[in-house]
Amino acid sequence: MERRTSNRVTGVVVAAIVVGMVGMSFAAIPLYRAFCQATGYGGTPKIGLAAAPGGNGQTIRVRFDANIDPGLPWTFRPDQRDMTVTLGEDHLAAYSAHNNVNRPMTGVALYNVTPEKIGKYFHKTACFCFNQQVLEPGQDMSFPLSFWIDPEIARDPNTANVHDIVLSYTFYEKLDDAAKSGALAKAGPHVGPAATTN
Repeated sequence: MERRTSNRVTGVVVAAIVVGMVGMSFAAIPLYRAFCQATGYGGTPKIGLAAAPGGNGQTIRVRFDANIDPGLPWTFRPDQRDMTVTLGEDHLAAYSAHNNVNRPMTGVALYNVTPEKIGKYFHKTACFCFNQQVLEPGQDMSFPLSFWIDPEIARDPNTANVHDIVLSYTFYEKLDDAAKSGALAKAGPHVGPAATTN
């Protein structure tokens, strides 16, 4: 009788450990993403509704990069190659996509900034990432985004020498594809609406 009770307790403990480990594996990516977002670790831009503090006259150049996962038959490009922006002010930019096939296709975008050390100073206030975007056959769509860069970037000894930032977006057909590539863990979440059809 004691042996059965002991086996039952051992079985319950092992089952609880297995369930806990499975639960933690599903939570790992969102927890890592939240950590990166809060700290700017890994070049993840900080996300939030904080208002831009206002310009201080200093500028920095932002270059825009666009990529497509090989499984998604779209054309994707930034509407502007680069822009010189004033630190502390709100700025608008946009990307455009075109569906190259004769059936509707869904895509999901992720983004990141480089160099990684400036992630905590790059604030997105609205973007099109993490939302499924559906393009009909041959359809064009514009994806606006807004951002501001904290003036503290110029006062931090680790980032004061940074004069160029690259904002990079990659479209995937599914988030699973992004997870397999490792890009999902470093990406910031969606913070606002943003797609307009042409």
